[in-house]
Amino acid sequence: MNTKSRFSRRFGFRSSLLAVLAGSMLSASTIHWSMAEELPRVANVSEQPADNRMIIRNVRNLVEEGHISQPKFNDELSKRGFALFLKQVDPLKAFFLQSDVDEFRAQETNLDDMLQKNNISFAYTVYKRYLQRLNEVMPMVHELIDTPHDYNVEEFLESDAKSIAYCKDTNELKDRWRKTIKLSYLSARADGDKDEDTKEKLHKRYRTYYKNRSQTDVYELLEMYLTALTSSLDPHTNYMAPREKANFDMHISLKLKGIGATLRADDGSTIVEMIVPGGAADKDGRLKVGDEIVAVQQEDGTPAVETQDMKIDDVVSMIRGEAGTKVKIHVKPKGGGERQVYEITRAVIKLEDSAAQSEILERGQKPDGSPYRVGYIKLPSFYLDMEGARSNKEDYRRTSKDLEVILKKFNESNVDVCVLDLGRNGGGSLPEAIAATGLFIDYGPVVQVKDPNGRVIPMLDENKNITWKGPLVVKISQLSASASEIFAGAIQDYQRGLIVGDPKSHGKGTVQTLLDLAPAAFGLGAAKPQGALKLTIQQFYLPDGRSTQLEGVSSDVILPSMTAEMDISETDLDYPLPMDTVKAQPHKHYSMVDSAIKSALQGLSAERIANSSDFGKLLGRIEAYRKQKSEKLIPLKESEYMARRKETSMEKEEEKQFDNKAERDKIFLSDFYNEEILSVAIDYVKSLASANSLVTK
Repeated sequence: MNTKSRFSRRFGFRSSLLAVLAGSMLSASTIHWSMAEELPRVANVSEQPADNRMIIRNVRNLVEEGHISQPKFNDELSKRGFALFLKQVDPLKAFFLQSDVDEFRAQETNLDDMLQKNNISFAYTVYKRYLQRLNEVMPMVHELIDTPHDYNVEEFLESDAKSIAYCKDTNELKDRWRKTIKLSYLSARADGDKDEDTKEKLHKRYRTYYKNRSQTDVYELLEMYLTALTSSLDPHTNYMAPREKANFDMHISLKLKGIGATLRADDGSTIVEMIVPGGAADKDGRLKVGDEIVAVQQEDGTPAVETQDMKIDDVVSMIRGEAGTKVKIHVKPKGGGERQVYEITRAVIKLEDSAAQSEILERGQKPDGSPYRVGYIKLPSFYLDMEGARSNKEDYRRTSKDLEVILKKFNESNVDVCVLDLGRNGGGSLPEAIAATGLFIDYGPVVQVKDPNGRVIPMLDENKNITWKGPLVVKISQLSASASEIFAGAIQDYQRGLIVGDPKSHGKGTVQTLLDLAPAAFGLGAAKPQGALKLTIQQFYLPDGRSTQLEGVSSDVILPSMTAEMDISETDLDYPLPMDTVKAQPHKHYSMVDSAIKSALQGLSAERIANSSDFGKLLGRIEAYRKQKSEKLIPLKESEYMARRKETSMEKEEEKQFDNKAERDKIFLSDFYNEEILSVAIDYVKSLASANSLVTK
């Protein structure tokens, strides 16, 4: 794989695609950050800012009062938080020495006591030591980039950060870095890159890494540290700094305020990844995909700010702003030429690509000779314009309303079967998951929730109308989580539709609420944003009483896939809550899926897969992926490394799953996997028709 993806993987972030949109991600009460005043760098302060104390106190109180486990921060949670924080700061044990960690460990059981005093000085102690090590290590790294490497010696690099120890001294640390840099060269060679080009890229990459990490601001550190402590309870309870909270608001409402462009960081440069259709930049027409944004200037006449080596979030902060205001984007065009300056008026932009989208496909042949009509819906999330809902706007944006429009179109177009793609749906709004389920069932419980007091409350679909009564197929994967699992699980319990895809979904069976920490939320008057606490307050259960926690929703027809092999489920996270069950709720059974139908459809699918060369190649890649994943040592002898890469690249396989541009740009991607899902859907229609015919006879 290329050096960039290896670097990204080994340092815990994906520089190739940061899903950040160049627009305001704050609500209507947007406050522009002055990066010099509002966001002081950790490197430049000697102690935690005074306003952090209120945030810490509110987070601690809200967690202890509202978390489903009703916790008290104690020594055990302190130990967990200690380990999680070190993991966040230095995930690959590439900077701290064992002596540093031994020194830190003296406070391992004291973090809970410090938290009671609203004191996070430990975070500053650790991060300032990290910055010290960063300053010591980076010259060493650049020296190693310039040092010739022996590619014929047989040696290995340990790939499992969990199992490796911290280095005892700088000599051992330097050797670990030598192997890391050598691996980068090998990876680049495997991709056909020349060593001189790789050398230049690596120097640039590590300079950017150094600058970005050195620029960590006090809110980012606060978020890292508080999240380490709260995540000791469960993986989904965490503190969101103001900027991250704003990102969440934007994604859940599908609206942003800005120019409408997706940006990515590329070795210190800011590149336009996508132009949002219908957005300000799209209507302006000058900014293009692949252009490099080199500076940003506000309409108040202040000088343009150069963006080279700037953190992508800071670039976005300068570009975003209220609708109607203007921003000047200084651009180096992708095709070359002189630097251009585009003045663009910011606007409210609807993110249509993140909303429900559909198309009608024709496949196979009915007895009368006409094709089967398959209504395909891609649903990336269960979204809800919360601001519109709170304001009781007449037609605010929400998943259930958009799905209803699509399903009515399917009815009018004589669609034979609906396929709902939740394969990359990570969840979203619980009420919208319930309302969406109600479009396919008549009435009844969709989910049950248990609160911190142990009370179990059924949540009902109260709409007695069914918008789509025909056959339903739901596509899932291990990336399908939370609200997706509520929907798929309820459909399965009601025997209303067929679940197809990975053996199981993600396994997130908990409910979070987002609590604004702004002083106004506590009756203390208006002030600058202070972020929010995402708090696990409930565990949810399906109508039949089983929880999706850890176990997820099982597919009725299983297809081989790479996502099924990846360590991305709830069970792979730190400290997940356990699974349990509650009493089943009475509900209707539609009898549209039974064991005979599932067995028949799985058999037909297995026969097609066995005769498919494409699935054969996929199964070969899966086997090679499993083998590489089980290996803890990466060979650094060139002949052995190249032989390993010839089989497959584990990292590239994973990147492909998370950043499949072809799938992102299309509603239905016609590849062998999705075509098999359509074949299963048509088999399902035939099975139902045959069953109904037998009943009639």
